[in-house]
Amino acid sequence: MPPWLNLELAAALLSLAYLVLAMRENSLCWYCAFFGTAIYIWIFGGVKLYMDSLLNVYYLVMAVYGWYQWQRGGKNHRGLAISSWRMRHHLFALLGVLLLSAISGYLLKINTDAQWPYLDSFTTWGSVLTTYMVAKKILENWLYWIIVDGVSIYLYLDRALFFTAALFAIYLVLVVIGYFTWRKHYFGQYQQETPADAV
Repeated sequence: MPPWLNLELAAALLSLAYLVLAMRENSLCWYCAFFGTAIYIWIFGGVKLYMDSLLNVYYLVMAVYGWYQWQRGGKNHRGLAISSWRMRHHLFALLGVLLLSAISGYLLKINTDAQWPYLDSFTTWGSVLTTYMVAKKILENWLYWIIVDGVSIYLYLDRALFFTAALFAIYLVLVVIGYFTWRKHYFGQYQQETPADAV
């Protein structure tokens, strides 16, 4: 049995709790994110998914940032409301993810023994962007997660991280529910007052 198996299960459960709490806009999700990602830093390094390991260092920072934004961000520091990006924001964001994925994928391929360097890079940079969107309560983050999570399942199955692959399969269902939940809240608050688009 791989030495990380029990820790992987714990990290997967914490990550699942994070997503369920995020769907409910409960800021306790960031505590689950912090501890779950701390475990995944070690796990992903052990299976040579270096970009995923590095990504979880970023998640640690974003867990603190996201908690602060949800608690103290927005108007009068009373927490953020759900907002939406304009199409130009999405175009710039997607082009940035693809460019960074190509660069880091190439560097990993020629300098390391990384497995699936381009896919690993894509899921990493896609997750960097999408986690920021969650922290800022951007509605479309859930749509981005559908793509990132789908690609991640393939990577984790290839690396025999079965608990994590199963977790991401559950994610695919939950992110769809999360999108419609946040969408309902977004249009509900929009009827009360028209929110400005996120910058």
